[in-house]
Amino acid sequence: MTAKLNYPLAGFTILDLTQFYQGPYATLMLAKAGANVIKIEPPGGESLRAMRPPGHENPLPIVMLNANKRSITLNLKTEEGRDLLKKMVLKADALVENYAPGVMDRLGVGFDVLHKINPKLVYASASGFGLSGPDRDNLAMDFTIQAASGVMSLTGYPDGPPTRTGAPYVDILGGAHLYAALMTGLLERERTGIGRLVEVAMVEAVYTCLATGLDQYMRAGKKIPGRSGNAFANYNRAPYNVYPCADGYVAIILVTENQWQNLLRAMGREDLKDDPRFINNTARVERFKETEDIVLGWTMAHTRAEIFAATSKYRIPCAPVRDIEEVMNDPHMHERGMLEVRNHYDYGEVILPNSPLRFHGADKVPTTDSPRVGEHNEAVYDELLGLTPADLKRLHEAGAI
Repeated sequence: MTAKLNYPLAGFTILDLTQFYQGPYATLMLAKAGANVIKIEPPGGESLRAMRPPGHENPLPIVMLNANKRSITLNLKTEEGRDLLKKMVLKADALVENYAPGVMDRLGVGFDVLHKINPKLVYASASGFGLSGPDRDNLAMDFTIQAASGVMSLTGYPDGPPTRTGAPYVDILGGAHLYAALMTGLLERERTGIGRLVEVAMVEAVYTCLATGLDQYMRAGKKIPGRSGNAFANYNRAPYNVYPCADGYVAIILVTENQWQNLLRAMGREDLKDDPRFINNTARVERFKETEDIVLGWTMAHTRAEIFAATSKYRIPCAPVRDIEEVMNDPHMHERGMLEVRNHYDYGEVILPNSPLRFHGADKVPTTDSPRVGEHNEAVYDELLGLTPADLKRLHEAGAI
């Protein structure tokens, strides 16, 4: 007899109508916790699939964000397609979507309709600006939310334009909040027996990232903080920057005065330990360039590894600035199982992420490859609705799947 596996979300069925990064990241974490995640795509697949590089079926983000899911096709623009979704909702615990606000309602499969069909359903919606408010219908992508949220105004150098981050962190942050909202809804449903609509707006999810900027705004008498590159907001801490070294860059920040004394020891500059010009952060900020030059004189003469070893010895916050190839091959994350080498049908040997959520004492959900479009039509439609291959053939010919 096969032992029952201990997965935190085993037995939960999630209908996943999400696309691009934000929604699929949320449902990836659900799948990695053992939920039965069914990715519902329009015939031909979600929009991101079309951005594939030459020689591949999919772009890498599809492969990364859709592991452990099953894919079926469904055309919600047809009446039969909408009827199929309504029938599947009866068997589902949650539905997740990140279409533009109003799209699901116009199709006749929004929360109000589906909640009447299955009052237990938790309906999770993700969007750029939310389901209400004057900005509801503004177009939203990670890039535009970085601009609208205020974060971009703080990013970059004083003599340059506002700059986006090199990674789409707003999408991923929005996905993490979407996961939290959905799980909160499921927890409540387990207690009350009734599901509800939960939603996440990316512009709201990212607001708290402004905490340091807002703090500096208030400290400066409501003066809008400027961009300060890698230095602390308004250059109010020193040292606190990214410094060039013999083979790249390192990030070094100091939070306490004890760390400054330790940095002097690491640099072999204990002659400065009582120097009034650098005795505390206020003094060092007043002589910002002099302070920076002291640190630069040390970092440029050493490698990243040498600097990291010295700062680690004295417990100084420091990290080498690593490129993406170095991070992909990080022994620490590989040993912990966050990164995994797989032989994928589309990319061959590829390094993929697992979920950063850890459930101690639970069995690990083994990774399965991201599905091809509609790969599981036969299995899922039989499992949920009892449809036969003949039924599926007719539905395909009718344009419903």
